[in-house]
Formats: sequence, C-alpha cells, structure tokens
Amino acid sequence: MIEIDRLYNTDMFGLIPQIDDGSVDLVICDGPYGVTENAWDQVGSIQEFNLNLIRIFARKLKRGGALYLFGKPDCVDFIDYRPYLNLRAKIVWYQPSRLAQGRRNYTNNYDIICYFIKGTKPKTYNLGAIRVPQLVELEHRLRCERVPSVQQGKFNKTKFNTKGKNPGDVWGDIKQLTYKSKELACRKTLNTIQKPELLLQRLINASSNTNDLILDPFAGTGTALAVCKKLGRHFIGIEKEQFLFDIANSRLENTSLETDNKPETKIQVN
Repeated sequence: MIEIDRLYNTDMFGLIPQIDDGSVDLVICDGPYGVTENAWDQVGSIQEFNLNLIRIFARKLKRGGALYLFGKPDCVDFIDYRPYLNLRAKIVWYQPSRLAQGRRNYTNNYDIICYFIKGTKPKTYNLGAIRVPQLVELEHRLRCERVPSVQQGKFNKTKFNTKGKNPGDVWGDIKQLTYKSKELACRKTLNTIQKPELLLQRLINASSNTNDLILDPFAGTGTALAVCKKLGRHFIGIEKEQFLFDIANSRLENTSLETDNKPETKIQVN
C-alpha cells in the first residue's frame, strides 16, 4: 500500500504500478535529460525514454490532470505522444547566465518544460495564482483598449488586468540557482539537478489545488515536494539515488505549511 506525503527511496518503475490508475492530479517530472556523463542520466534515446514515461503517467493521471516534463529542446521530438496525452505548451525556461559557452554552435540557454494534460481540457488552471507584472506601458495599453474590437468585440478579454498578466510560454523572470542561493541543498546538484522553488511554485500553483495529489518520480533534492508541503498539496515522491534521497528527506523534515489551506487527513492509494 502506497502512503501519501512520503518520499520513497526506490526505482520509480517498480513503485508507480502500485499507484491507483486515475488517482493523480499532477505529475512533475524532472528526470534524465540524456545529455551528461552522470550515471543517472544515461538512458539511451531520451525520446523513447520520455515516451515510456508519458504512457505510464497517462494511466495514473485523472481526467484533465497535468504533466510537466522537463528536458532539452528535443526531449519529445520524433515520438507520437498523442495517443496518451495532449501537449498544450512547450514552456521555455530562459537562463541567460549559464556559464557554458559554445565554440562550434550557439550556446543552449534554456530548458524546455512540456505541459501535457490528459484529455482536451485541463481540470485545473489557476491563472490568478501565477500572474506576473504587466510589461506594456499602461498609457499605451489603455490607448489600444479604446478600439471597438477590444471594447465591444471578441478581444474584450484582453483588457489590462491590474493583478498582472499570463506569464506566457517564455519564462525569463525566474533565475537559476547559484552557489550563493540560500535554498541550494548541495553544490554537486547546482547545475544538473536542483531547480529553484519559484519555478516549481508556478507549475504547482497553476495546475493543482489544495489537497490535490502530486507525483514526483525523480524527486532529486526534493524541491517539488518541499513546495507541495508549503502549499498544502499531498505528494508521492520517489528518488533512487541514496545521497539525493537523504538530502530531500532532510529538507522535507525542515519544511512546514506556509498557507492557510491545511490538507485534509492523510489519504492512501492502494
């Protein structure tokens, strides 16, 4: 029996079959990229590896549930994921401060976050929770809104919102971690594993609600799980590497709820 709100030190391919089909609201999958020499990143064809993950997660997701799959620009190229999940967007996480500089090609300064849903409509998309500051000068924006197609026509929903705008699919406002970042759990994981909490907060706030169940099959240093705990989400975390598991477990023990939305009594998935 799988316990909720727990991190498991095992291989995800052995544990996930024990989770009920159609029981997960959101999957955060920041797994292998297939681009480094690290043992955990050796997967052969990253496209076929990701297609297999998509098949597995599709069975576990609720109707309308979401999957965020991290990777490089070609992480889902040349594969047919359409029988399983619907690709809604490819989010570009732009990181201009990367140290690596290409000498024979343009330097890769971004990662891809593929946003999939099960079915044709997301069951949760909380735009109000992820709005970012307006970038367009207010005077210019108001001048544009005086035209009839905006005031009375089909573009009336594009009016200026004082609470901010949709973050779009290119995110340059969330910076990568550095050696000076307070949340950095381990220097060894800086450039290959650990993502900033702000990045995971945006994904989790957008595609889940309080008490929803979130699956993180490659938990790493536990960033997504820590964010779940702070936001009042239930989670199942899996991490195979012992040293990462120890870091993530310690991090969870020192993380507490930061919202007023307290989760319900702990549930179980058979």
